[in-house]
Amino acid sequence: MAIQPIRLFGDPVLRATAQPVTTFDKELRNLVSDLTDTMLDAPGAGLAAPQLGVSLRVFTYHVDGVTGHLINPDLSLSEEEQEGPEGCLSLPGLRYDTRRAHGVVARGFNMYGDPVTVEGTQLLARCIQHETDHLDGIIFIDRLDREQRKAALKAIRESDWGAGPAPVVKISPHSTFGSAR
Repeated sequence: MAIQPIRLFGDPVLRATAQPVTTFDKELRNLVSDLTDTMLDAPGAGLAAPQLGVSLRVFTYHVDGVTGHLINPDLSLSEEEQEGPEGCLSLPGLRYDTRRAHGVVARGFNMYGDPVTVEGTQLLARCIQHETDHLDGIIFIDRLDREQRKAALKAIRESDWGAGPAPVVKISPHSTFGSAR
């Protein structure tokens, strides 16, 4: 439908827990369309509704040529881990190695309310976990160790887009496999 502005780190909507979708209507389909168009234009591997200022449990993804979306996701994570570079459209230009589960099974719904399951490893698993974190008010730098978080916050303060009040860093309530403190 339309490319929308992406909310940047420090915007309070990025720290709020998004509400479950209960109505699968044209407005929701427009949101999925806007998320997809904005993500592809950015370009990014994923985009969550809070990044457009909408506090609903919806995200889109584009990984390995496959574009999709998931609503009200529920994740099952593998015990095997991966560490690799991760960035975020709400933190332009920042990339840090981040520990994630290697595999994921994500259950939720499509924009019509039909149940769907998305299974993935490596980049798709990383993307699904990253976007689901957004729905829980978690930003990937929250998963970094103390020194990396400190470096990330310094980079944000020094960026041309991050010159605002110091953002609040929240420790993830999800398992970090003992790697974040």
